[in-house]
Amino acid sequence: KVVQPIKVSQKYHVSSQIEIQDIKKLVDAGFTKIICNRPDEEIPAELHSSYMAIAAKAASISFDILPLTHQAMTSENIAKQAELIDAASGPVLAYCASGTRCTVIWALGQAGKMSADDIIQTALKAGYNIEGLRHALT
Repeated sequence: KVVQPIKVSQKYHVSSQIEIQDIKKLVDAGFTKIICNRPDEEIPAELHSSYMAIAAKAASISFDILPLTHQAMTSENIAKQAELIDAASGPVLAYCASGTRCTVIWALGQAGKMSADDIIQTALKAGYNIEGLRHALT
């Protein structure tokens, strides 16, 4: 399976789980940073973030690890994800199981910067229905 980054914003893209061989393709596609939002407990050992980080370093791409669960959607982690995106010199790819958590944390980070309607519409254009977050986004 070939990873298909989904554009959420000009700088931010999301995807399902990537594999080591995807990293070079992401570099070739112009990405400057990868953010792993998937906890190691959810995936086979060979996809653990430590192995992905080694492969990313070898491919000369920035790699950050911020595992997200429902409980980990804290204001600190929302701010951290936004900082990681802002600090990137170019396009960012964040991945989890389906891209949903990566989209949710991005959306929560846009609260107060964009209207709830705009955030929800932006996510919907990317294929993620986050209408259930409307209250948190206002």
